Amino acid sequence: MMKNKIENVLVTGAAGFIGFHLSKRLAEQGVRVVGIDNMNDYYDVSLKQARLNLLSSFRDFSFQKIDLADNEAMALLFKTNQFDVVVNLAAQAGVRYSLINPQAYVASNLVGFTNILEGCRHNKVGHLVFASSSSVYGANTKMPFSVHHNVDHPVSLYAATKKSNELMAHTYSHLFGLKTTGLRFFTVYGPWGRPDMALFLFTDAILNDRPIMVYNHGRMRRDFTYIDDIVEGVFRVMDSLPEPNPDWNGEAPDPGTSYVPYKIYNIGNNQPVELMTYISTLEKMIGKEARKEFLDMQPGDVPATYADVDDLIKDVGFKPQTSIETGIKKFVEWYKSYYVK
Repeated sequence: MMKNKIENVLVTGAAGFIGFHLSKRLAEQGVRVVGIDNMNDYYDVSLKQARLNLLSSFRDFSFQKIDLADNEAMALLFKTNQFDVVVNLAAQAGVRYSLINPQAYVASNLVGFTNILEGCRHNKVGHLVFASSSSVYGANTKMPFSVHHNVDHPVSLYAATKKSNELMAHTYSHLFGLKTTGLRFFTVYGPWGRPDMALFLFTDAILNDRPIMVYNHGRMRRDFTYIDDIVEGVFRVMDSLPEPNPDWNGEAPDPGTSYVPYKIYNIGNNQPVELMTYISTLEKMIGKEARKEFLDMQPGDVPATYADVDDLIKDVGFKPQTSIETGIKKFVEWYKSYYVK
């Protein structure tokens, strides 16, 4: 259970992959959760609806269909509820889609995030926890990626909006004393996952005898992080209020902390896996070999990610450690139970 008194929580993106799992965890703990989502059709809406149907069985969960970019609806939401903690998991996701529809990212990730910040500011929210992304590391090549590294060279608009969220949150911590914590998630996967993510696409293709698209000719490494580890990390961070860093120095500014109540954490498995190893593990769990189509690197993509999670361990006593064997097995079991009739 939580050590701080957290009774009422807003989870944005509650019909999404991570939002669904976090809402479920909180409702199971007896925390009152208000979930919002705009239910957009970036991917299969029926999957989002199925997640919501599961959540609706919890007495402590309620849902409202709201778009983050709807200023009036968001202001009313904050005014009519007294949230102890807000967890912002709603965003226009996907690196490749940001090359096609940049406006969607501006509306959700910038305008929408401003509405979240304003709601927290004017309604005395105790802690804003928000999803950032490993994509903010962009062109960085020094591994493992640390929150104390400079991240000023994004390679996709999606990454740029996530970096913007960190900057905007810091501004509100500085101006209004709002306690804000940003979480850089590293390649999240698991049951109820997003259909645009590699594991889902691969599983679907293999089971339906279609070739899988292997980008950068398989020369990719990812810090694949299982959904339960992500949720555990978020759950603990919600309960750990950021404090000003007394050693912060403007002469040599530390990007991961501040002189205000603002903090950034990586949540990743701290163990990058070769893409071909990931694929062979999936083949083993399905019991079938994939037909592979090797392609060049996609614009906006990066060859490797690797999370330094030392701060997460130090501050909240948690390190993700679910193996890809365990995680992929659970995903395949869920996929077959949901899609294979």
